Amino acid sequence: MLKNDLLLRALNNETVDRPPVWMMRQAGRYLPEFMAIKEKYDFFTRCKTPELASEITIQPIRIIKPDAAILFSDILVIPQAMGIEVELQDNIGPFLPNPIRTPSDVDRVFVPDINHTLGYVMDAIDMTREKLNNEVPLIGFAGSPWTIFCYAVEGKGSKSFDKAKGFCFTQPVAAHLLLQKITDTTILYLKEKVKHGVNAVQIFDSWGGMLSPVDYQEFSWYYMNQIVEALADQTKVIVFGKGCWFALDEMAKSKASAIGLDWTITARNARYLTGGKKTLQGNFDPSRLLSPIPVIKKMVHKMIDEFGKDNYIVNLGHGILPNIPVDHAKAFVDAVKEYKQ
Repeated sequence: MLKNDLLLRALNNETVDRPPVWMMRQAGRYLPEFMAIKEKYDFFTRCKTPELASEITIQPIRIIKPDAAILFSDILVIPQAMGIEVELQDNIGPFLPNPIRTPSDVDRVFVPDINHTLGYVMDAIDMTREKLNNEVPLIGFAGSPWTIFCYAVEGKGSKSFDKAKGFCFTQPVAAHLLLQKITDTTILYLKEKVKHGVNAVQIFDSWGGMLSPVDYQEFSWYYMNQIVEALADQTKVIVFGKGCWFALDEMAKSKASAIGLDWTITARNARYLTGGKKTLQGNFDPSRLLSPIPVIKKMVHKMIDEFGKDNYIVNLGHGILPNIPVDHAKAFVDAVKEYKQ
């Protein structure tokens, strides 16, 4: 039994004294303890060494004490497992030396044996659960098929992902085949995470906001919802689309237990667009954690007042930034724990 099950209660639409709180990318780059590990090991070594991944996962639980842990990993372990080479280059970020550009490229991409290719992630889950000792829930995650597709086709990060979008519009059959392969792999991957004991999963659609509402339905949400449908009977699923406010009504019709929000939408509008009953998560601007601590606490309390304490999970509107002082991150978490109506 979990000692702190506040997140799961919020995902179950139960009444709570205060909302749970965690932060996207809380396991990572703003913590000096993480940077000490980063100096010794490259990025994918950290991801692929269960001892390191589990240690990084629980660092924020010890230091800032949120209500949930999220497994340290990366969304790009999925294309790696599918036979797509992925590197992480300094000052560039993700780099794929052989991007997918033709139907024959798509044909070479395969749906892998998850335990063979991604067994190290499952080992990290096992180690993390042992270290957590039922203190808080553990969240597993994956990138949305569209977001993985963007990197696979573009070959690196982009402000517009024109090549990825162009591939969809000029070679839609090949694009949909690749998206389906990513979807099938992601379902197998997340189901295996659930078998190893994660308490919930989140799907990150970082680049969904690059698409028009019509194209979003065809190239992103159609595949995300397949994942939701496949997992909803086995675990709690949180969907998060950055810049995707236009899809909130559609997301609210799904079996997702919660919907993540970025900071560009008000609580009132988000409640309206989702019908007022869905658990929502978010949506503090990560840059606002640079504000003075009294301002952070005041803003967090106001945010909870606006969303309401029930059917709500406090989080950022995207991942925490590397330049956030640790005491400011802790103040964010503490503000939620101190909340009183």
